[in-house]
Amino acid sequence: MALVTGASRGIGRAIAVALAEQGAALAITARSADALEALARELRSSGATAEPFVADLRDAAAIERLAAAVDARFGRLDVLVNNAGVGHFAPLSDTSLAMWDELMALNARAPFLLCRAFVAQLRRAAPGTIVNLASVVGIRGYPGQAAYGASKHALVGLSRALTEELLGERVRVHTICPGGTATDMLRQARPDLDPGDAIQPHEIAELVVFLVTRTGNALIDQVQLRRAAAAP
Repeated sequence: MALVTGASRGIGRAIAVALAEQGAALAITARSADALEALARELRSSGATAEPFVADLRDAAAIERLAAAVDARFGRLDVLVNNAGVGHFAPLSDTSLAMWDELMALNARAPFLLCRAFVAQLRRAAPGTIVNLASVVGIRGYPGQAAYGASKHALVGLSRALTEELLGERVRVHTICPGGTATDMLRQARPDLDPGDAIQPHEIAELVVFLVTRTGNALIDQVQLRRAAAAP
């Protein structure tokens, strides 16, 4: 059973569809009720179990309610995919405190709260899996992306610590750091790039499926993806 955040569109939607195709029961969450319900109907029409949970992950209380609702509905959680995120891109002098706070709230604070809220359910699954969707911006710096990059660096740091902290409890933590991916966020951040040349959401979804279904003793703690085209 898997929970995918930010599932209503883009990478999250592709991950939810790919996991459903592998037979996973799904809890899907996002702020957009209409898009979330439409995805749930689509997944159910293909025979999958899919339950939508509308939640604003900037709200700590909403995350606690989500954890309780998922536990009540499914009684277990095997996979937590922290995909939800937001992007604001501006030079430092044009980066407002409100932009900074929203980036940190959704890109760093929400995954922390979700991991904390669901870790007991993941421990019960043993093995449980956490997949955190960070970014190449979480390991590199780019002009005009200082605040966004800081939020993704924070997520990478959280993931690295949790990888070690939870390893002995049979909860694996994987971090995916993709480069430019064909989403609305890429079009906002890099309008100069052709989305057709970018990483496609289904490629990240395929990697998530690989990480959560693989067996063996090898630990894959972080994966970096780059576009096949040479541009950064």
